[in-house]
Amino acid sequence: MTAPDAHALAFDLAMQERDAGALFIVNHSGGKDSQYMQIELLRHVPAAQILAVHATLGESEWPGALEHARQQADAAGIPLLVAEAGKSFLGMVEQRYQKRPDVPSWPSARTRQCTSDLKRGPITREVRRYATAHGHTRLVNCMGMRAAESSARAKQRPWAAHPEHGKAGRSWHNWLPIHALSTDEVLSGIQAAGQHLHPAYALGNDRLSCVLCLFGSAGDLTRGAQHNPELYAKYVEMERRTGYTLHMSRRSLEDLTGIPVPAPCAAIPLEAS
Repeated sequence: MTAPDAHALAFDLAMQERDAGALFIVNHSGGKDSQYMQIELLRHVPAAQILAVHATLGESEWPGALEHARQQADAAGIPLLVAEAGKSFLGMVEQRYQKRPDVPSWPSARTRQCTSDLKRGPITREVRRYATAHGHTRLVNCMGMRAAESSARAKQRPWAAHPEHGKAGRSWHNWLPIHALSTDEVLSGIQAAGQHLHPAYALGNDRLSCVLCLFGSAGDLTRGAQHNPELYAKYVEMERRTGYTLHMSRRSLEDLTGIPVPAPCAAIPLEAS
């Protein structure tokens, strides 16, 4: 099946779920892709069948990301769930370092514990609770991943069943509604809808979610450091203490951003995970 055929089939299957009364979940990070995904979804699915959910990352996410997602949900007249992991990103790194100081403590492209533990797991938990409380038995989990972002995301299937998430008599499907779109299409779509992006984009950011991300460009990391200096100092201190680095390039944050942090910088308290 060609990519266009796969996207067309995914849309048709999603509309069948809509007609069957499914609840559509918008994973809203506050970023441009989830913002436009919600705009696009509202063109085809009644607001009464849509639920937004934001996995809050505490100090590690860009300030205002949760508020931006909430504003988008409120304006659309749809409820927003806030999912919390009960542990922080740096607390997770600290725990891994304490258990196995001989292996890399930070998440990597292969072991994205930050995504599974801080986002996907809490979101799944909160959506299941909501579905149980409101009697929803058909769920379509919508994510804003796009093929143009990376080769890995290009390989993602735009529609997939996940019976392991649909326990207790529920069906659960994952859908990527904007998987085929370009960045320009996303940005122009948001503008056409009369909406504004999170302020981090006005600073020049390409991505939004974590202030300092293992996949972030040098520019995004530098802006994150400049506008969140206390958090940046904590990350640098953690790199120094563990001897491992956040970024997938294995270069230190100070090297990537060119922003030095005087030693010793702020101490990081141990956090329970």
